[in-house]
Amino acid sequence: MLTSIVVVLANSGPLTRECVTRALASDVPVEVILVDNGSSDGVPESIERAHAGDDRLRVIYNRANLGFGPAVNRGVAQARGERLLVLNPDCLVDPDTISRMAAHLDLHTAIVGAVVVDENGRPDPASRRYDPLLRRAINTKLGRAGGIDIAGPLPEGAEDVEIVSGAIVLMPRAAFDRLGGFDETFFLHCEDMDLCRRARDLGYRVVLAGDVRVLHGKGVSSRRRPVFVSRHKHRSMYLWFRRHDPAAKNPLVRAVVGAGIWAHFLAKLPGQLLRKRR
Repeated sequence: MLTSIVVVLANSGPLTRECVTRALASDVPVEVILVDNGSSDGVPESIERAHAGDDRLRVIYNRANLGFGPAVNRGVAQARGERLLVLNPDCLVDPDTISRMAAHLDLHTAIVGAVVVDENGRPDPASRRYDPLLRRAINTKLGRAGGIDIAGPLPEGAEDVEIVSGAIVLMPRAAFDRLGGFDETFFLHCEDMDLCRRARDLGYRVVLAGDVRVLHGKGVSSRRRPVFVSRHKHRSMYLWFRRHDPAAKNPLVRAVVGAGIWAHFLAKLPGQLLRKRR
C-alpha cells in the first residue's frame, strides 16, 4: 500500500533535506510531495535537484505562502497513496515509523499521531491533549487540574485521545477526503486541532501511537517570522474557540475571550520584535 507523505515548506531550513531523505528510506512504499509556500532559501530547489532521478519525489511551487492547511490540501490533491502522512519539515522519521503507526489504523480510525520528542528525547506534551476548551485553558494557566495536557505516563501502544500533534499525522485517504481535508480558514496553527475535532464529531477515533517516537526539531520558519506566525496563531486560537467551544455561544464570553487573545498577542509583541532584530 502506497503512503503519500506531504511536507509543507516555508523557508524551513536545511533540516528539510534530512527529513526528505529519511522519509524516502521508509520500509513501506512511499512518495514524497513537497509543497513550497514561496520559500526564498533555495532548499526546495536543491532537494529537487538532489533527487532528480527519483520519481517518488515531487515538488509543488506555490510561489506564495498559502498557509499550512491549504498547502497540504494541494499536495493531497496530487497524491496517489491510499494513506497520507502529513509531516513537518523538521521531523525525522525512522524506516519503520510509518509501518508502526499504520498498525494502529482501522476502519474507525481517521487519525494516528506519534510521540514527538526533542533532541534530548523529552516528549512534547502537545503529542496528546484535550480540546482547549475555555475552562481547560483557564485551569492550565492557573496550574490547576483539569487542564489541556493529559497527565500520566505515555501509553506503550495505542491510546484514544482528543488531539494529536499536527507535526506528524497518518490518515487513510478516504477519511481525509470525507473530512474535506484541512479547513483552509485556518492559515497557520490550530488546523490540526480542528481536524481532530471534526474527525471525532463524525464518529472517528483519533489515536496516539505511544510506541512511536519522532524527533521534532521545531521552529525554523517560526523563528524567522515570529510576529507573522504569532499573529496567525492567535487568530486561529480565536477561530477554534468560536467554532468548537460551547462557551462561545455567549456573546459576552466570546467578546472577553477575543479581547484576551489579542491582548496576549500584543503583550508578546515587544519580545518578538527584539528577537527578530537579533
